[in-house]
Amino acid sequence: MSANNTTSPLSPLPEYVYKITPDAPPDPIPEAYPFSDLDRQDGFVHLSTAWQCTAPITLIPITADLFFKSTPAFYIIKLRRSNFAPESIKWDEVPGGGCPHLYGNFGAKDVVGVKQFQRGDQSWKEEFIQPEPAGLH
Repeated sequence: MSANNTTSPLSPLPEYVYKITPDAPPDPIPEAYPFSDLDRQDGFVHLSTAWQCTAPITLIPITADLFFKSTPAFYIIKLRRSNFAPESIKWDEVPGGGCPHLYGNFGAKDVVGVKQFQRGDQSWKEEFIQPEPAGLH
């Protein structure tokens, strides 16, 4: 059963949350990041959590396989979770953790880093089975 609330199923809360986008982010990142069609339609910004020390695969590769299966490359925007009011992030419980939804927006002041990822013929899960890629921890 999925729960959508301000209480994270993750303890402790992750320091960072991540936005996956198939398009290169604007350079420089604007004060208000442009919403994707999906985010605009759903009324919130879809985010993911990264690797937990107890699991080699977590939500970034799962999200990537669900929403970017046919995409050979995408960008991950690393955001500092503490920049957002606790009530602006609601968590859907999913196997292996929680899926954060940002009810609001982010911008340049929230972005810690941006990294492009590419894959070959394998799935995103297979691509991310290796140790945590540099730049996301």
